[in-house]
Amino acid sequence: MTKSLDQLRRDAKALGKAVADGDKGARLRVQGILTDPKQGSYKHADFLHVIARETGFATWPALKLAVETEGMDRAQKQGRLRWALYNGSPMTVNHLLREDPSLPEGQVPLLVALYDVEGMREILARDPDAATRDYPPRRPMCHLAFSKHIKSQPEKQADMLAMADLLLAHGANVNDSFPSAPDTDHRLSALYGAIGHADNPALARWLLEHGADPNDNESLYHSTECGHVESLRLLLTHGANPMGTNALPRAIDFDNTEMVRLLLEHGANPNEGSSPHPSGEPTLVIPALHQAARRLASAEIAQLLLQHGADPSARNRGHTPYAFARVFGNTAVAEVLEQAGARTDLTVPEEILVRAADGTNSTHDRIDMQQIPEEMKYLLCRLVWREGTLAHMQRLVAMGFDPNSPDEMGMPPLHLAGWEGMTEVMAYFLEQSPDLDHINEYGGTLLSTIVHGSENCPQRHRRDHIECARMALERGVELPQKAATYATVPEMSAFLADWAESHPSQVVVHGVV
Repeated sequence: MTKSLDQLRRDAKALGKAVADGDKGARLRVQGILTDPKQGSYKHADFLHVIARETGFATWPALKLAVETEGMDRAQKQGRLRWALYNGSPMTVNHLLREDPSLPEGQVPLLVALYDVEGMREILARDPDAATRDYPPRRPMCHLAFSKHIKSQPEKQADMLAMADLLLAHGANVNDSFPSAPDTDHRLSALYGAIGHADNPALARWLLEHGADPNDNESLYHSTECGHVESLRLLLTHGANPMGTNALPRAIDFDNTEMVRLLLEHGANPNEGSSPHPSGEPTLVIPALHQAARRLASAEIAQLLLQHGADPSARNRGHTPYAFARVFGNTAVAEVLEQAGARTDLTVPEEILVRAADGTNSTHDRIDMQQIPEEMKYLLCRLVWREGTLAHMQRLVAMGFDPNSPDEMGMPPLHLAGWEGMTEVMAYFLEQSPDLDHINEYGGTLLSTIVHGSENCPQRHRRDHIECARMALERGVELPQKAATYATVPEMSAFLADWAESHPSQVVVHGVV
């Protein structure tokens, strides 16, 4: 590599200036790679892309990664490779291995996470204890289970399972786990890694068939987040007990009738109250009918819960399911409850909140936040992630709700909207004088929360996290220097890199990424 990043960036700026000045040659260079811009003119990111392509790379992030890693020593590259396998950044994995295929040699965590069976077998021939030794923060079975390499290399499934067999034959434990954080007793199992972290049903099946405990306080709950029922069905078939896991309320979050039916058929109790989460975080869950009401679930799910014994008139957190349905604007569930003979009486504060949901409130309607139950104080935070609720939230703010009040985990509506990638909702809350430097209980800033959402939000493929990041940056939030490097979604990485180029004064050396 002969040019530095600064030189490459200057090349992109020079190309942009030449195009703006009408230089025919420059325009031909760009048009040879890009189609005409959809809105007016090319952006700086477009010129960075052209420079990358002319340099032999598919994208600017790929070129940037190549330049950044060129100066790394071998240990740094191995550390970066471990990070990429755990977090699911195939571009980084491919680049590092293409530059130096020998990086995994002698490195147990890398050999395991890459499914290099022969390389691991050679190590075990010399050192049989390598299969059970701690390679912080995990032992080999968990390095295997938490590797996301299978997502980009599905053809290596046989090698992955052969690696699992090899580790087991040398004493590895299928129920292995490690602390979720250095200062906690809460542990994450290999089974959770396969299901909740890597979405790897094939390895999950292998673990269960070889004796992994399906009741690890994490896997069943997170299996409902995968977007498919395979892992959930697998766990239930191997004896997972839904009681006390909060899996049923989580399945209701996604309005997934098939998951709800499976859980109920395998013993989930729709009247079960909130169970403390083993990590210590608030669970935010309530009995299933209340959950269906406040998550705007379908009438079909409400009927399914009632068929399995859900109490239509139970009070929880100060409200009946019917009151929840009306306050949250879930008319479909409210109608089902009425037909089931549920209690339909409302308190005075509930009646005011119902008018906000229905859009029948008057200018005289005000809510005394001191007079409503604790759950209703979080109403904005409960609504913000559901599409079509913006007008409802605006009415609540007009009635006295604080638009910047956070939920139990310190997530204000603005952070929640950003994590969800909901641009219109985020734009509204940006106008409500928020604290742009607020750090939530997860340790996230507004920008890092948006980036995390771009990688983890279940609806991320139909939302616009890049636009949310743009809105936050336009308001002046700091951009950590390493944000683009550690963003695993290529488009987000490219956007952040471009912003850093165009707004160098906004870049800070340190910061949450």
